[in-house]
Amino acid sequence: MLDKKHAVLLVKKYLKDPDNLKFGIAVGAVLKNIAKIVEKNEDLWELTGILHNLDYEYCSGSPENRGNLTAQLLDGLIPENGINAIKSNNYMHTDYIPTTSLDKALIATVSATGLIFSIIQMTPSKKAEDITLNLLLVKYQDENFAKRYNRSRIRLCKDIGMDEKFYLSICLNSIKEISGIIGF
Repeated sequence: MLDKKHAVLLVKKYLKDPDNLKFGIAVGAVLKNIAKIVEKNEDLWELTGILHNLDYEYCSGSPENRGNLTAQLLDGLIPENGINAIKSNNYMHTDYIPTTSLDKALIATVSATGLIFSIIQMTPSKKAEDITLNLLLVKYQDENFAKRYNRSRIRLCKDIGMDEKFYLSICLNSIKEISGIIGF
């Protein structure tokens, strides 16, 4: 299995926009903390988050390929359940139905992380430390804010045994913990 250092190098090879790397690192950090709570493989969950968008820039015009191309690139480099989770993030096109806790956690975390990044971008300081859980909850409930980040996907956190408020607090705190690394 790849280690974190090699996963980041792989992302840098395939994704030229540094914001895509930051997003993957943030999703990985959140998933690692969730894995710790639900007693799953923290390294695998973190790698899955980091690598989930590996094909993003290559498939921007063809969403039906997203996840499938990453699965091909990662074949033999991470365990099958990590690859399946990545495919499940685009289940509308990959025909891989999310069933495992990793599948559902990745789907929820991608949307929650995007929502948090959107909130950070709207604040004057552009710093994660200035985002409160209350603000996050207000924006989460506002379906008109950052519509791209589907709230029903975030609600999949319930399938891994977490209520939305607790889950979103983990997401926000995880991003705050790595804010120096990702520049927020």
